[in-house]
Amino acid sequence: MEPSCTFHPCDEAVIATNDDASDCKRCAVRLGYWKDDYIGYFVRNQDRKAPEINRGYFARVKGVEMCIERFLKKTDGNCQIINLGCGFDTLYFRLKDTTHQVKNFIELDFPTVTARKCYTIKRNKALLAKIHDEDGEVRLSTTDLHGPNYHLMGVDLRNLDELDNKLQQAEIDYNLPTIFLAECVLVYIEAQNCKNLLKWIAAKFSTAVFVNYEQVNMNDRFGEVMLNNLRSRGCSLAGVESCISLDTQIGRFLECGWSGSRAWDMVQIYQSISPAERQRVERLEMLDEGELLTQLFQHYCLVIAWIGELFQDIEITVEKRMSSLNID
Repeated sequence: MEPSCTFHPCDEAVIATNDDASDCKRCAVRLGYWKDDYIGYFVRNQDRKAPEINRGYFARVKGVEMCIERFLKKTDGNCQIINLGCGFDTLYFRLKDTTHQVKNFIELDFPTVTARKCYTIKRNKALLAKIHDEDGEVRLSTTDLHGPNYHLMGVDLRNLDELDNKLQQAEIDYNLPTIFLAECVLVYIEAQNCKNLLKWIAAKFSTAVFVNYEQVNMNDRFGEVMLNNLRSRGCSLAGVESCISLDTQIGRFLECGWSGSRAWDMVQIYQSISPAERQRVERLEMLDEGELLTQLFQHYCLVIAWIGELFQDIEITVEKRMSSLNID
């Protein structure tokens, strides 16, 4: 491994954030915020989270999946999805329950995370059945899993040679329209390593879109409290300099050779969800005070960047219907 990509003291704390996020998603699903028949295989914890946290995760999941659905519609399924820092995300399994099809679905994370995910998939026939088909086989190692069109692999995203090798193992097609997903991933990567990754993607892929969910407005008092909380858990936000504003979020992609980028804070994303759906989730739990939720929404954002012309017209507007990705 290259010296710049050696195991960082904060990596263990970053890995632990997967458990936190998965626990939160599990709680919100149990309370009815959205449907996910698969998260329970990966997460057993049933601790109840604060209503603001549940509402925040609903907006996060809904916002990302609105973008995915538009991408799938534009490509008519002739595409591939690459989930960076995938954790225990269940999108692949939920997509299999819909009419949506993709040519290839690739999930990447630290080997310690993918090892746990591989183990869970291997032990549950309901998950294996979604990956296996009549003609294909499933190949498993401790950290990697390969199916006919699903690949789960352990990799350090800071090591581009290793990343390239893993993607080739997953039969990547650099000329096929590709969507990259990252939820609170880039913020944990050192600035130079992050730039190298984004430049590498921009140079390798002819048509791509990047959906990035992470922190924003981190230079105010509320952002400082968030930073201190993470640091107290041994988790430094190495890429926080790109999280100062929506402009710095956009600039990170433009400086790395991407064709264009747009960004919205989660207040705007939440407001883009249909009024009927917002009313439904708002009836699930009462908030002690709405101000805290607004502050949380103001400090997270959804960023879309693209290579090529296929996705340049993507815009977030008020949704008139629910997504078909089993969130309803």
